[in-house]
Amino acid sequence: MDINNILCGVECACGKIHHCDIEYVHIEAGAIARLEKLCEQNENILMVADENTYSAAREYVEKALCRKTVKKVIFPGKTVLIPNEDAIERVRVDLDGADLILGIGSGVIQDLCKYVAFFSKIPYIIVATAPSMDGYASDGAAMILNGMKETVKAGLPKAIIADTEVLKDAPMEMIKAGYGDIIGKFSALCDWKLSTEINGEYFCQYIYDTTYDMIKNTLGTAKGLLVRDLKSIKALMEGLIVVGIMMSFAGSSRPASGSEHHLSHFFEIVGIVEGKPYLAHGIDVAYSTVITADIREKVVKSAFPDELYRESKTAYAENMKKIYKTVAEGCMALQDEVGNYNVDRLDIYKAKEQKIKEILSEMPSSEQIKDMLGMAEFDMSEFYATYSEEKIQNAISYAKDLKDRYTVLWLYYDLFGGRMNEA
Repeated sequence: MDINNILCGVECACGKIHHCDIEYVHIEAGAIARLEKLCEQNENILMVADENTYSAAREYVEKALCRKTVKKVIFPGKTVLIPNEDAIERVRVDLDGADLILGIGSGVIQDLCKYVAFFSKIPYIIVATAPSMDGYASDGAAMILNGMKETVKAGLPKAIIADTEVLKDAPMEMIKAGYGDIIGKFSALCDWKLSTEINGEYFCQYIYDTTYDMIKNTLGTAKGLLVRDLKSIKALMEGLIVVGIMMSFAGSSRPASGSEHHLSHFFEIVGIVEGKPYLAHGIDVAYSTVITADIREKVVKSAFPDELYRESKTAYAENMKKIYKTVAEGCMALQDEVGNYNVDRLDIYKAKEQKIKEILSEMPSSEQIKDMLGMAEFDMSEFYATYSEEKIQNAISYAKDLKDRYTVLWLYYDLFGGRMNEA
């Protein structure tokens, strides 16, 4: 697929003219050498990386920018970098005089640079060091602000540089995370269709089909990724970037982020507030996609009840405070604002029960998802060893409260209280 051709825009049958304001995407061996030309109009560059990502690309980047004034913000590599207020301030402190931000890294570095660049009105370029996530070309920055996971509408990079010689040497966990993130699109796309049917949400067949094509293309890379095959690495990175562009086309992360991401965010946020370990984002997304497939199968096999489920306000508040602790109030305030708990969708559910089940049945089963993940040596025992049965159940019931987006988690809660063993 010619990514740079897509960037020119698409006049779509959905009635919109889709566009993405990225100027260049280069995915190839030696791509970092292109920085010299891309930065020819910039004199003062702020480089943002962590010790690991800087080490991965240092030789190539410094050669390309040897004639520039480069100030560096290098975060520690042995601790998990959290994209919060402290990290934002650390970058902003050294921003004075810079006319370009150059991020070297993947998920958190990308989001941090995207956020600071947008609100500081400075362009940025990202040099990818791992094919680990789909946010490179999206206009959302996944931040943790006031303890809450929040996707902030931010700008797009001037260019994405993905040097396959660097990407192939990324930690295998990060390569697998990118594969897992793509597999998660089965869940996200289904949630999008579901919300369109239930809530009349905007839907675009072109974006849906293109994203689905990226899933199919990525499935063939699994074995190659495990041996760091350059063609497989390039295909995975292309899939991740195209999906990011589709998010920009949609004006939201809807085509690529649904219930599977909400579960992943739950494990991350609760892990942070509890001081307990959690898996890499794409790894969590992969395993969570199995869980959302389980949920879909439960709903399809069950008769819809005649009464909407709701726990008492007291019980809800107690559970939220027990689970989310310091961020519980923020989650509850979000749901008060969105009003999901005040919406009675039962009549819609009952009237459209057959159509809802048809939509949920379109995606692969949980066993099929496990097989796809198994091709890249994912093992569900890793997931269950990391998270207790209680934590997984809490995620199924309350991950929906982290976001304002309708997904199968809301359907499952409305109908069955979000309890896997009771539906």
